[in-house]
Formats: sequence, C-alpha cells, structure tokens
Amino acid sequence: MTEKLNEQQSIPVTKVQRAAKFISTGAKVGGNYMKHYAKKVVNPSMNKDELHRNNATDIYDSLSELKGSALKVAQMMAMDKNMLPRAYQDKFTMAQYSAPPLSYPLVVKTFNQYFKQGPESLFDTFTTSAVNAASIGQVHKATKGDKVFAVKIQYPGVASSVRSDLKLVKPFALRLLNMNERELDNYMDEVEGKLLEETDYQLEVIRSKEISEACGHIEGLNFPKYYEEMSSARVITMDWMEGKHLKEWLETNPTQEARDRVGQTLWDFYDHQVHSLKQVHADPHPGNFIIQGENELAVIDFGCVKVIPEDFYSGYFSLIKKDLLIQEEELDQIFYDLEFISDRDSPTEKSYFKNTFKEMISLLGKPFHVETFDFADDDYFQMIFALGDKISNDKMFRKSKQARGSRHGLYINRTYFGLYNLLNQLQANIKTTKPDWLRSR
Repeated sequence: MTEKLNEQQSIPVTKVQRAAKFISTGAKVGGNYMKHYAKKVVNPSMNKDELHRNNATDIYDSLSELKGSALKVAQMMAMDKNMLPRAYQDKFTMAQYSAPPLSYPLVVKTFNQYFKQGPESLFDTFTTSAVNAASIGQVHKATKGDKVFAVKIQYPGVASSVRSDLKLVKPFALRLLNMNERELDNYMDEVEGKLLEETDYQLEVIRSKEISEACGHIEGLNFPKYYEEMSSARVITMDWMEGKHLKEWLETNPTQEARDRVGQTLWDFYDHQVHSLKQVHADPHPGNFIIQGENELAVIDFGCVKVIPEDFYSGYFSLIKKDLLIQEEELDQIFYDLEFISDRDSPTEKSYFKNTFKEMISLLGKPFHVETFDFADDDYFQMIFALGDKISNDKMFRKSKQARGSRHGLYINRTYFGLYNLLNQLQANIKTTKPDWLRSR
C-alpha cells in the first residue's frame, strides 16, 4: 500500500521503495569507502575528510527524501557535537532547519481529510509554498482577519512508517555512533515511543498549552497561542511568531548582554521544567526557538516532551551533586536503579562502570556546582568530547554484554547536551538557578 505520494513527480513511495532507498545509500557509502582507499594508494597523505563529506551528503540526501523519523534521527545525532565526525554534524544540522517540502496538492488533501475543506477556505490567505520544512512536517503562513498563523502540516505516512524507518536507520546508527547492537536495542523502544508521540499533533497541542501556561511567569519567554478548532491529528495552527532563528540572530553580532539574557531565559525555562514540572521539552535544537524583539525567546515546538519518573529524577540528580555524601550501599542502589550496573557484572566491571559513570555525570553537573557558569568555555566542552570519545572507544563498553543506563536517561542526557550546545553557541554566561537541595554546601 502506498504510504505517500509526491504529486509533483507522481512517484509513489512504498515501504519496499523506502527499504530500496536505504540499500542504495548503503551501496553509495560502500562505494565511497572503496574510492577512498583507491585514492589513498595514489596519495598516502589523504585523510578521511573527503570520505566523510561524501558519505554525509549521500546519507542526508536519502534521509531528506524519506523525511519522517529517518530524518529525525539525523537531527538528533547532529545535536551532540561529539557524536559524529564534523562532516556529518554540518550536513545533518540542516535537518534542524530545512528539508525538501511537500507538494501543495498533498497539503490540500490533508486539509480536506480533516476539515472537509481546503486551506484557502479555512483561512483568508495561505502560502502555497512551505516557509519551513523539517523532519516530521512543514509550516505554512496563513491569515484570517487580523490574525497571522503558522500552520504545521505533517507529512503523510510518517506515523505508520516510524517502526520500519528505525529498522532501516539502525545499521547506519550502529556504524556512525560506534555503539554495540545490545545498547542500541535497549533504547529503540524509547526512541520509537517518542517519535510516535511527535506524530500525534493533538497530544502536542495539549502539552504545548500545559507547559506554556506553567512557564508563563519566566521573564523573557514567549509562547504562541494554539487554536484547537483549526488543528487536528495532522495539522497544528498557532500564532505566527516573528523573529530570527538562533543562527540568523547570531549573524547580527548581538552584544554579550543580549547573549546572556537569551541564555538565561533558556536555562530558566529548562530548570523549571525539569525540577518543578518533571516533564521537559526534550528537543532543544535551534530550529525550535525564535529570538524576538528585545532579546526575548519564543518556543515554537513541543512535539518531543519527556515525562521524568520520580525515581529516575531523584537518583540521577543526586549523582550530579558536587559533594556526593552518600553511603556506599545507597550509592550502589542508585547505580542499580539507573541501570549502570547489574548483578550480571563482575566486581571488576561494577567498579569500572561506577567510576566511569560518576565521572560522566560529575562532568555534566559542573554548571550545577557553581553560582554562575560561562558556557563560552570551550575547554569544558573539550573535556566532554574527550570523555565521550574515550567511552565510545573503550573495550569494556564494547565487550559489555548489556546496555548501560536507563532508557529514561536517553532523552534527559539529550536535553542537557542540547541545552549546553545552545548555550555554547550563544557564548552565554548565566546564573545557574537550581533547587536548594542540589546546591553545593
């Protein structure tokens, strides 16, 4: 059965064709490796940069055509600077801002399916071309009376193809992330669940309203209003938020004061969500934020929200404390609960993994250990990158017969590394607000 139809080209994209597309990409990657080694014979000084650029382009182009969860995986991997070679980072970052748009006839078809009328009947004006196209859907600009709207439309077939897309992406993820199959399988259910939630636009509207209302008191933070009567399972209508994406804003050469203000708002937003709401906007990539007017921050997408279980929260953040004054027996229980160690580990393995994860969480927690933190400190990020590189190449991790770390940590770690990455781009120096119990004494 056809999942989606490109009406401009009249090419049906079936599950078989999606699989074929990935196979052809794999063949291109293999071919590039062969070309690389052939050239290496002629030019021994050649490095792998050209290989990475060719592979990154081939893989990104294929994922862009497939859209949906396949492209979303590229977007997720681009958020961690230490996860991929730079060529992949640069190419996959494009998924945070743009992707090939859906043809207008399919947009009309979606509106007719859910509203029994086309967009030109529901609105006074509606752009026939997308103003922004990303992994799950694309945005059109519309007006009705004196109101200006952003209308997000989901690509057809995205929800039904999540599971098959993840199976197709898996070989690339294993190779690019240098992760063993047991580790990856441990997190697949979590990723699949979150991606399916992202395709549920009615859930997104509910969460958008909940979190925006709960965070409405934070200075310098703005949210669009959502219009449920003009939204559906595959369409979201919200206020159009004027402003610039982070990359555009930084190109205007803002002052340090402006950078710090935006960075502080970003930190306060995440601090309140994690420690007060116990649910968090877990997709902190630049495309989800707009810088407005007087250096204010607008949040425009709540597709990915992670609800934080209380037991995970208490264990995880107790390890982040600078003065870790916990009895060894209690500490062991936390490591068991967070799935860093298990009864299947030998005493040597338990000691090794406890020390490694304590080092990792302590490093992640450095901003929590002080009253202010300068995210322009590239030395700090080099320490993170070095530790990540050490772990990804460590024989103990590679030989481990089990995954390490709770599945809940996947999106929490992603949230904090994404947040830190944004603050580093801003070069912001901020007051690291935090709960009293997490403060160093």
